[in-house]
Amino acid sequence: MNTQHPQLIAGRWKKIQLCEQLAHVGSEVERAINWKEKGNIEYSQFAFFRCLELLDLTIACDYTYSQLKELTRLRECLVDYFFGKNSYSSSAGLWRKYFYAFNYITRLGR
Repeated sequence: MNTQHPQLIAGRWKKIQLCEQLAHVGSEVERAINWKEKGNIEYSQFAFFRCLELLDLTIACDYTYSQLKELTRLRECLVDYFFGKNSYSSSAGLWRKYFYAFNYITRLGR
């Protein structure tokens, strides 16, 4: 898989607050969902791979154990929703609600 965010890997990502990081992850999840709903599986997968790249960068940051636990569970549930059997019974609406809060908080801070 090619790197889609080389500047972020170079260290810029660690300077961004967790809420903003998750807002960016949520944007890619939203794109993946939208393309999935339109029936374009290829574009949906591309957006989801970008989501995973950002989420992996977030997990690689120095966060507390409880934060890392939440981030890794988030990754697990997203992979299950997009590529697994959806064992956790996730839905597009659930993911939109989950990431909406991070977008809202990030917007308030600007």
